[in-house]
This record gives sequence, structure tokens and C-alpha cells, in this order.
Amino acid sequence: QKMPPSLPATINIREPRWDQSTFQGRAKHFFMVTDPRNLLLSGATLEEARRVVEDYRAGIVHPGLTEDQLWRAKYIYDSAFHPDTGEKMILVGRMSAQVPMNMTITGCMLTFYRTTPAVLFWQWVNQSFNAVVNYTNRSGDAPITPSELGTAYVSATTGAVVTALGLKSLTKHLPAIIGRYVPFAAVAAANCINIPLMRQRELKLGIPVTDENGNRLGESTAAAQKAIFQVVVSRIGMAAPAMAIPPVIMNMLEKRAFLKRYPYLNAPLQVGLVGLCLVFATPLCCALFPQKSSMSVSSLEPEVQDQIRKKDPWLETVYFNKGL
Repeated sequence: QKMPPSLPATINIREPRWDQSTFQGRAKHFFMVTDPRNLLLSGATLEEARRVVEDYRAGIVHPGLTEDQLWRAKYIYDSAFHPDTGEKMILVGRMSAQVPMNMTITGCMLTFYRTTPAVLFWQWVNQSFNAVVNYTNRSGDAPITPSELGTAYVSATTGAVVTALGLKSLTKHLPAIIGRYVPFAAVAAANCINIPLMRQRELKLGIPVTDENGNRLGESTAAAQKAIFQVVVSRIGMAAPAMAIPPVIMNMLEKRAFLKRYPYLNAPLQVGLVGLCLVFATPLCCALFPQKSSMSVSSLEPEVQDQIRKKDPWLETVYFNKGL
């Protein structure tokens, strides 16, 4: 098949469309990746996108395919298939599910924070969702065992609940607005537990490191540590606006006659405000660090450095998928 003249053969669709060395380029990329509308795409649409992308990578171009159509297919493919394993990801674990799922869960956590059973229930729901997301968006292609999965899930849920209940008891005699921030503290603490545990296999065995052209050079635990640290920072940043701004607004609204007259509007309003924050916070915080992260060869473990030096003595930088 001949390439249509409108479509150059040199488009690198293994990389995002926009320059990932700039925050603006990464933000544009993640606005596409986290677009909730991708959840509504049918299985047939996803498979067609996969076919277009895989064929193009193999040098086969579908007749009449335009550059915009190719990039659209690439982003549909990226939204549903794991970058390292190529497997179709669980629907609620995809980045496009982040806004609707977090909007509902966070909104309810902020609304029902006053009673202990409600705190327990919503922290459990949140950590269950986080466990699915962290597993789905792990870096590398090493499988995680059921026992590792169970340990991570139980530890993170326990950590979140203990933090939430501990802080809740400490804030009893403080102004009401302080109590509203307990869910955020619990979520931040749980992220610090959940993500490293859910990705513990990477910390033990390392994640694949490659050269600039994607050639695999080995597995590094130092790269895994850097990847997981970046993801923890991004996730806490992602939760911050959605859990910090709505409490201030709701605290003011609850003093007004309108919400006193219609108290059932409390939860929908809270969920809506959280959703508004997350639409922007999710892609912008994902963009804090490049997806294809890098580190100098000299920062890797000595044995991995030796392995790389044998293959390419002059190589200075390696790259890895940090996960999301």
C-alpha cells in the first residue's frame, strides 16, 4: 500500500502529539488522555483504533487516512490499552474514568464526613477505586501476584481509615471548616501507602529502561523509585484542588437560607464543584512530570550501569514509563 501524499511516513505515533519537554505540551496530551468521553466509545471503535495504530506502526496505512484521524486513533488506543503490555485496561481503571469516578467518590467523602460509618465506607470505596487505578496504570510488564495485590489493598485502606478517624477525633473541638479537610489528609496519606504497595513488584524487580529509540536496556529499581515518587506527588496534587476548594464554598453556602431550605442539594452541589476542579486538576497534575521520564545512567544501580555500558559505553540518559 502506498502512503497517501497527505500523510507523511515519518509521524512518530509512539510519542504524544505535543512536545513533552514543555508543561503546555504535556497538559494538552493529558487533556486528551483523561477525556471522560473516551469511556463512551464502543469496543468496535477501540479495536478499529488499535488496528489503525498497529498497522501504521508496521508501515501499512489505511487508504484516505488523514493525520488528524491517525492522532485521534492513537489517543483512543492510548486511553484503553496499556502502553507496556498492550492489554485492554479495566474500564474504571482507565485515566478517562478518573474525573467521573473521583468526582462522585470525593464529593461523597466531603459531604458525608461527620459520622464514623460514613468515613469508613467512603474511605474504603476510595481505596478500592485507587487500587484498581494503580494496578491498571502500573509501569512495566511484570505481573503482580494476588497476595501482593491483597496486601497493598488492605494496607492502603487501613492507612486511610486510621488517618481519617484519628484526624476526625482531633478536630472535634476545632472549627467546622477544619473537619472538612480530614478527607484530604486521609487521601494524601493513603496515596503514600497505596501506590508504592500496589507497585511493590517494580520496587523489587525494577522497571524497563530504554534508550531514546525505545530499545530495552534492562530493569532498574532506581527508575522504579523515581517513577513511583512522581506518581505519588501527581496524585496528591490531583486531589488537592478538588478537596480544598469545595469545602470553603460549601461552608459559606451552608450558612445561607437556600441550602437550609433545600438540604438535599448539598451532595449534588458538592459533587458538581469537585467535578469542576477535577476536570482541570487531573490533566494538569498528570502533566507535572513527563510520562516518558528520564534519568542519568550514573544514577542507576551499579549492576544496571555495567549492563548498559557493555551495550553502549557513551549512553548518558535512559528513559522509562513512569505509570500514571
